[in-house]
Amino acid sequence: MKVLTFSTLFPSSVRPGHGIFVETRLRELLKSGQVESRVVAPVPWFPSTDPRWGEYAKFAATPRREQRNGLDVLHPRYLLAPKIGMTSAPLTLALGARAAVQQLIDEGFDFDLIDAHYYYPDGVAAALLSQWFKRPLTITARGTDLNLIPQYAMPRRMIEWAARRAAGSIGVCAALMEVLRGWGHDPARLHTLRNGVDLARFRPLPQDAMRAELGVDGRPLLLSVGHLIERKGHHIAIEALARVAQQRPGARLVIIGEGEERTALQALAQRLGVADKVRLTGALPNTELLKWYSAADLLLLCSSREGWANVLLESMACGTPVVATDIWGTPEVVAAPEAGRLVAERTGQAFADAIEALLAAGTDRCATRRFAEGFSWQATTEGQLRLFQQIQELRAHA
Repeated sequence: MKVLTFSTLFPSSVRPGHGIFVETRLRELLKSGQVESRVVAPVPWFPSTDPRWGEYAKFAATPRREQRNGLDVLHPRYLLAPKIGMTSAPLTLALGARAAVQQLIDEGFDFDLIDAHYYYPDGVAAALLSQWFKRPLTITARGTDLNLIPQYAMPRRMIEWAARRAAGSIGVCAALMEVLRGWGHDPARLHTLRNGVDLARFRPLPQDAMRAELGVDGRPLLLSVGHLIERKGHHIAIEALARVAQQRPGARLVIIGEGEERTALQALAQRLGVADKVRLTGALPNTELLKWYSAADLLLLCSSREGWANVLLESMACGTPVVATDIWGTPEVVAAPEAGRLVAERTGQAFADAIEALLAAGTDRCATRRFAEGFSWQATTEGQLRLFQQIQELRAHA
């Protein structure tokens, strides 16, 4: 079976950590030996590779084509216009990718279906490509594409059109597929295939040794991982630390990630008197995340919106339980006491209370790891193969 993977959320040599969960799922699928794939991962056009432009310069520096972990990846450019980009992106994305898709066909990769990731704008663009190239389509929803973006009228209409065109919609958690079900889409086309965790990459390392290597002390050591944006709730993690530290002066918080909220988070820590207890590391590769997960006592995920948060399983796979907001797909991950605690109210006090309750009850890092071992990629791979085979059979019959 030949599958064209389509998504702007895909790593490159310039941004190796970008959308790594899409690459991981594809690599696990290819291990089955039943699928061959090429990847079209468009990036916004930008004229300069000058480093002073930051992330924009990385767009320009992205190679047009590269090999990643045995995958052939094309990076065509598309126009992402300021201000109007949100509504125009699906069309410009599809137009920018069209020549790359035709190139693969001309080279002999006459694919059977398009497997797109992220409903907007990627899924809508893929629906256009599906129409132009007359191939069936699957679209995977991953979080804000269905729990945030549909608040805007025009994107919602385009998402609904794409969902009607798709032969199958996949959600990384059941809550995302409930959105489409609530809009009246055919339940037979809605599938929940959760993300797994790479149990070889994320594994327990000796906690004391990792603390020594990373130069951290204090207990409990709390960890908060994700882009430094309001939705991820790092400010709530700092507020929770301030309360926990009143009873546990040795408490420390490490925040891993980069983004627009960095200065505001530093100011908040200063204002709450815990600046000396908060460390911001910036963004780190997975090889370093492994060490921090193993060093920490608890992972905090104070998000307001999540589809299926990979950091939860990554932390658990390293033996570290979590305290997370009770939202969307998170209850499907934090589904047992050994996994951690869910917090109904997204406040510093509520998180502090949950942290204290979990620490008081005691944690069993071996039990947390065993829980994570139930989330391998095998079931997801089997679900994809079943879905793709059904689509192929229906297409052949038609």
